[in-house]
Amino acid sequence: MIRLARKLLFRKAEATTQPRPPLSLHDLLGRSPINLDTPEIQRFLAGKRVMVTGAGGSIGSEICRQAMKFCPGRMVLVERAENNLFEIDRELRHRWIGADIRPCMADICDARRIAQVFQEHQPHVVFHCAAHKHVPMMEINPCEAIKNNVFGTKTVADAAAEYASAAFVMVSTDKAVNPTSVMGATKRVAELYIQSLNVNKTRFVAVRFGNVLGSSGSVAPIFQKQIEAGGPVTVTHPDMQRYFMTIPEASQLVMQAGAIGQGGEIFVLDMGEPVRILDLAKEMISRNGLRVGEDIEIQFTGVRPGEKLYEELSCDNEQIRPTGHSKIHVWQLPTAQPDQIENSMQLLAQVTHRSGPEAVDALMQCVQEYRPNLSEVELPAIRLVTDEQTLAA
Repeated sequence: MIRLARKLLFRKAEATTQPRPPLSLHDLLGRSPINLDTPEIQRFLAGKRVMVTGAGGSIGSEICRQAMKFCPGRMVLVERAENNLFEIDRELRHRWIGADIRPCMADICDARRIAQVFQEHQPHVVFHCAAHKHVPMMEINPCEAIKNNVFGTKTVADAAAEYASAAFVMVSTDKAVNPTSVMGATKRVAELYIQSLNVNKTRFVAVRFGNVLGSSGSVAPIFQKQIEAGGPVTVTHPDMQRYFMTIPEASQLVMQAGAIGQGGEIFVLDMGEPVRILDLAKEMISRNGLRVGEDIEIQFTGVRPGEKLYEELSCDNEQIRPTGHSKIHVWQLPTAQPDQIENSMQLLAQVTHRSGPEAVDALMQCVQEYRPNLSEVELPAIRLVTDEQTLAA
């Protein structure tokens, strides 16, 4: 440990004499950043009452910052975490003095509170960012994933339809495609549900993302902390690949989708080629002025429950069509039958307070392409190990 510390100090001293450019998330993408049609977004948001759920999260807070540039008539911040809400509210008020900003503490699963917020503010545009997103955590807590990602989305979407919002844009994920995880399956159900609401005046669309560099819990900040601590950097599998985008890109895509969506679409950004996680780890170590295997070790920890080696952007039965933007595509899905959606929601409602395996089984019945890579027998065992580790800590 002392020898490693000396090496790190020596490398840091070298870095001061031969300064390297600061680590840029854009450099890690392996492609140029994407800029979208700001005049179109301007027409979409200027003077409108805009609501963002999960407003204190990584994506939600950046959507708030980006949306404020287009002079909305009112910005409604919906967030259940008090500190996160306080921080984004304070930041926006400091940067846009005099703007109409309304912080609303609310849980998206609380239908009465959400109805109250919609009734008071009558939003024209709703950006639905609130979700449980961490794949291994949702494998351990599948009932909570269903409650938040499915029924929380239902609560907000139903309110948007009832109060005649012009547009509802849901943040989805590439993990909803042929899902192997609880998180991906719940997001797929949410996609199907909002599609079923397009008989209303509100335009409901979804946006599928790859992984977002720099977001809370994403791989880049984790790697950076591990590097600063002297390693090791942990990678699940040498062949693990992911599509990546930056927080500003993701946020612009959400706003762009709301501006051009007609209702029922799922939008996907051309994110270039997938990036191998091992290559990303090596690049970050190198850009910190260190050497793989000498200053910082890389350890392989194994694929976690619910994870794939690679992500997909569309299912076999989805048809792609272009938009007016060269970097944005639409995956037009077959319309789900209303009775199928109703049956799925009833089935999932029955398992939100039951066992994990029952919840997984219900999701498999609702999403035919869902193939969990964790068996029902393994699920309680994983939960038991996690509980024991927590107690030991």
